[in-house]
Amino acid sequence: MNQKERMLNGLAYKSNEDGLFEERQRAKELCYRINNCVPSDLSMRNRYLSVLLPNASEKIYIEPPFRCDYGSNIYLGDNFYSNYNLTILDCAQVRIGKNAMFGPNVCITTAGHPIHPVSRTQSLYEYAFPITIGDNVWVGANVVINPGVTIGDNCVIGSGSVVTKDIKSNTVAVGNPCRVLRKITDDDRDYYFKDKKFDVDDY
Repeated sequence: MNQKERMLNGLAYKSNEDGLFEERQRAKELCYRINNCVPSDLSMRNRYLSVLLPNASEKIYIEPPFRCDYGSNIYLGDNFYSNYNLTILDCAQVRIGKNAMFGPNVCITTAGHPIHPVSRTQSLYEYAFPITIGDNVWVGANVVINPGVTIGDNCVIGSGSVVTKDIKSNTVAVGNPCRVLRKITDDDRDYYFKDKKFDVDDY
């Protein structure tokens, strides 16, 4: 089993062997091109995105700057939207469902390193665990999502949260570490912010 296979199977691996460094360099080049396109040239930016993210829907919108490790391990559903400064360390698979919305400065990291300093600095091994985010999820600004986490459908993750454990579907979750605050119910439908009701009925 080579280092890439080890990486994708959740085993300890070395990130600068078996072509992994070269794959990351390719992703950096594509990120550079995406992030430096003229803002009005959406077609060029989308062409670079389709090369970088071959497993993403064509119906996505990512505000630059955007950064990732490989791109090929990212799966994005229809109508994915991210605001500025999305970072995805996709050493393992990252799967995000349809209609997901991300605020600015979201960081999704599948990657980790040994806790013990000798293991971390002398072995040069690291690891990666997959992250799954369901349909209709809104992730607020400055959220960090750690390795191995699953976030269920229809969740709202509050700004500044650090998600270290799975979050059940249909919940609002906030904090560091992120915890479920409450369930989302049909009573929430008529409100757009706390006690502020919609004064229109067009949905």
